[in-house]
Amino acid sequence: MTPQQIELVKSSWKSVEPISVAAAALFYGRLFEIAPEVKPLFAKADMKEQGAKLMKMIGMAVASLDRLDEIMPAVTAMAQRHVEYGVKPEDYQPVGAALLWTLEKGLGDAFTPDTKEAWTTVYTTLAGAMIAATE
Repeated sequence: MTPQQIELVKSSWKSVEPISVAAAALFYGRLFEIAPEVKPLFAKADMKEQGAKLMKMIGMAVASLDRLDEIMPAVTAMAQRHVEYGVKPEDYQPVGAALLWTLEKGLGDAFTPDTKEAWTTVYTTLAGAMIAATE
């Protein structure tokens, strides 16, 4: 992850924060559309609350991108909780696809190819760490 990619992710996230409720709804709608097999993992969840948790978690990760070593213990712990909920390594791919789709819809023309590449790098870095933490 380059400093420019970190800046692109941080600056684009500032545009998502004001629409976080709508972004969370878009994200889960898309996720359940492309990966209906994960929907049962949220059967007991209050999706409004779940969306708020998702946006908060992404915001915390984005804010810490230039000091990832500090958040890795929390990322690892979250990965282990996800296993307890039934999340499998292959579930991370549609989550990443739903995230990028949501960012594209939410940011419109501001979701440039460079911004998409930056978010892809961030997601694959964090998802890779989460998957590795559970192996």
